[in-house]
Amino acid sequence: MPDSPFGRVAAAMITPFDSSGALDLPGARRLAAHLVDRAGCDALVLSGTAGESPTTSGDEKTALVRAVADEVGDRARIVAGVGSADTRHSAELARAAEEAGAHGLLVVTPYCSHPAQEAVARHLATVADATALPVMLHDVPDRTGAGTALTVETLTRLAEHPRIRAVEDCGRDLMKTARVLGSTGLVHYSGCDETTLPLRAIGAHGCVSTVANVAGPAVRGVLDAFDAGDHAGAARRHQALVPLVDAMTSQVPGAVSVKALFAAAGLPGGPVRPPLLPADEALTARLAEALRAALSR
Repeated sequence: MPDSPFGRVAAAMITPFDSSGALDLPGARRLAAHLVDRAGCDALVLSGTAGESPTTSGDEKTALVRAVADEVGDRARIVAGVGSADTRHSAELARAAEEAGAHGLLVVTPYCSHPAQEAVARHLATVADATALPVMLHDVPDRTGAGTALTVETLTRLAEHPRIRAVEDCGRDLMKTARVLGSTGLVHYSGCDETTLPLRAIGAHGCVSTVANVAGPAVRGVLDAFDAGDHAGAARRHQALVPLVDAMTSQVPGAVSVKALFAAAGLPGGPVRPPLLPADEALTARLAEALRAALSR
């Protein structure tokens, strides 16, 4: 597999808050160490979708990067989410993340204003120009709108940028993924837990996983089995995780699910920030049962 500055099994780390809803930096340090030292993650993606990035300030994002990089930056790759709907703001966040100790950047396509592909490409290239850090593009049309989904042509063009190195692929479009893998040097990561094994089978490098927050060794085990040539074992491991993936992502955003499970396990998480609502008792019970079943198989 190609070398990547973004690791192989990256947890889409949630952002811990305290009981009042303020950023919990000691909790973030504790969680980062847990994910790296006990859960087997070799990278942490901060302030992505699972990190509730729309509701954290620029100062909070930077403080989170600094705390996590200080805690585990010599043992894992720290990837800072710096995307927004504002090109200038995204570039500012990128420079602040670089100064705070990030090893790489995650840049989502701009949302809300629904720019055309030329504007999307210029936005992403401008943010990549803002620092010396490698960039992972975040292609997640379910969240940003179908019109901002990166096309094969746009990805091929952006692949020529010296710092744009990878894609977190949440498009669920195997034809597009296969075409980009075959025609560019971009390193692919599954951004949806149900596609980690299918994308690895056609040449993706690894995953940015929400489920790794709670079942990191199991997520890593799928890739380890596949890479060892045990494709049947990888499929079994993948299928064992499917009910948990479904429980965590089909009804509510991943941050809600992870924080409900963390509350039960005594791990840092705290409340979600509005407009998100916490998991109710029924969902929490379903999540807990799905996690127990996944870890027992």
